[in-house]
Amino acid sequence: MKALITGASSGIGRDMARYLAQKGWDLILVARREDRLRELSSDIGNVDVRIIALDVGKEDDCRRLYELTKDESIDMLINNAGFGLAGEFADSDLDAELNMIDVNVRAVHILTKLYLRDFIKRDSGIILNVASSAGFMPGPLLSTYYATKNYVLRLTEAIYEELRRKGSKVSVSALCPGPVNTEFNRVAKVKFAVNGISSEMCAKTAVDGALNGKLIIIPGAMIKVGLFFRRFLPEKLMLKIAYSFQRKKNER
Repeated sequence: MKALITGASSGIGRDMARYLAQKGWDLILVARREDRLRELSSDIGNVDVRIIALDVGKEDDCRRLYELTKDESIDMLINNAGFGLAGEFADSDLDAELNMIDVNVRAVHILTKLYLRDFIKRDSGIILNVASSAGFMPGPLLSTYYATKNYVLRLTEAIYEELRRKGSKVSVSALCPGPVNTEFNRVAKVKFAVNGISSEMCAKTAVDGALNGKLIIIPGAMIKVGLFFRRFLPEKLMLKIAYSFQRKKNER
């Protein structure tokens, strides 16, 4: 079995690679930082690992990644690459946000479509798209990030239903964690207002859920409870709560 993981150089992607290797999966690890990929490859050691250094935020690199790997009989695609940026929408840097949309949305869209077509032809394969609990909510002060994760979540759900109605054996899953202790908060320039779960725990839950064909994977009981009660709140009240929650992140 073989998995391709984008954003594999750190955080959840790195730990999913380690967990899959423990389960005997061969790996194709993709990220911009080749040195990090080589270090991870050396640490794993017990399975076949191929590293590809490129930037999935560039459409040409996404298409090149597919061309480089389309003949490798990939069994699982994990679209993990992504990042966030904090700040009021009117004040945040437009170019940085467009780059985030390229990584969080366009790359997921392109790679999912290209590999899904191959999976459908052979009637097997797993796609795991890393969304976020943010995908269920509005996100003032992290508006673009929340919007990108909503896209990933809803796209994954729609594909799931299309495949289900065809009786396809291909499965798609969306990972929707709350705060996870990774490099995300440093890049986004925030600190979580609540304690995050470990990246290792999130990765294990994600992989196990995808292998079991679960559509929505939410690690951690607290986030599950919060999302359950969120559906009963009026939208404007939810916006006020979300703003207060995000402001605490920026002030910490």
